[in-house]
Amino acid sequence: MSLRVTFLGTGGAVPTTERAPSALFVNREGDRLLFDCGEGTQRGMMRFGTGFGIDHLFVSHLHGDHVLGIPGLVQTLGFNERTAPLTIHCPPGTADDLRDLVHAVGHDPAFRVRIEEIAPGAVALDADGYEVRAFETEHRTVSQGYVLEEDDRLGRFDRPKAEELGVPVGPKFGRLHAGEPVETEDGAVVEPAQVVGPPRPGRTLVYTADTRPRDQTVEVAEGADLLVHDATFADDMADRARDTAHSTGREAGRIAARADAKRLALVHVSSRYAADASPIRREATGAFDGEVLLPDDGDLVEVPFPDASE
Repeated sequence: MSLRVTFLGTGGAVPTTERAPSALFVNREGDRLLFDCGEGTQRGMMRFGTGFGIDHLFVSHLHGDHVLGIPGLVQTLGFNERTAPLTIHCPPGTADDLRDLVHAVGHDPAFRVRIEEIAPGAVALDADGYEVRAFETEHRTVSQGYVLEEDDRLGRFDRPKAEELGVPVGPKFGRLHAGEPVETEDGAVVEPAQVVGPPRPGRTLVYTADTRPRDQTVEVAEGADLLVHDATFADDMADRARDTAHSTGREAGRIAARADAKRLALVHVSSRYAADASPIRREATGAFDGEVLLPDDGDLVEVPFPDASE
């Protein structure tokens, strides 16, 4: 079951030749989700091969570097003869402005665009095997992040034990794994607990968008397999980060460490670091012992299951 993250836009409010504004593309076993849609997102989709076929768009807040790509993307989807509806999830109180943006320059989409306000703590998308929830962040406007959390998986099936108990190879293995007791040829009943281990956790992906470091992020990112966190500045601009309600790389690293996340990806890198953003990563690494990524636009990250190495 694949979970792939493509970083379409890793830059801050001012784009550079190397980093576009915010956009994160997630493909979970064919379900295609887009988190924020800054200017140039559709070009990134073409350049990095994700395609346009998104099912849901999750907007963190209404600053231009997170939403100005929406009108162009919607028009391109129409030009490509899309008929399926597109759902845009957004913070409370922002639907009207987003609706105006979708219809910018008098454009009426050729397909239905649903705009749904989602309060922090609520489930934006309840899908097969996972859900996407909103959580409150701290920025200079109404803002929120999103957490994609998979359901627990079935425990490991002990085939040698099942055979030892007399269960014939075949459909009864599947029934046992699904939680149903079965009967052997000699009439004995084998219960699932005898051959199936405890449930195994699914994966968790957290996207903060623009934010100050917050306890709430620590809570939702506890044990996260990938935390994508605002890291607009290095320590040399810590005061600026505070004044503009962003985070430094070190602050993002501290959040990841407190959450015991497995990997941290640093995004929304200010154009001030266009020549060299390595201090942001270096300072995050000093605060967090896990793997720290400073992705470039176009980088693709596979998110493995927590027990993938077992």
